[in-house]
Amino acid sequence: MQRVIDAARSPEWSIGQGRPGQVMATKDSGQIGLPWVITAERAGKGMRVSLYRPGDDVNVEGDVIGDISGNPREMGRQLRAILEETALD
Repeated sequence: MQRVIDAARSPEWSIGQGRPGQVMATKDSGQIGLPWVITAERAGKGMRVSLYRPGDDVNVEGDVIGDISGNPREMGRQLRAILEETALD
């Protein structure tokens, strides 16, 4: 999991481990205590990437915005691309 996190690092997002088997990235929304959240959780041979808007409950399923697969470094690169390309409105 740490190799995925290391490869996904992006200057605009804070990234780390959420629940076991989950990578969680947060970005300031401008509302105190209500960040944008993107998670990647194990699903089959890869990971499913979900988006949570400010105020959403991250303990339920979010909006699925993609899937990543491959070795940990490749999954991290794919996750970084998703983080940098996702339009937050």
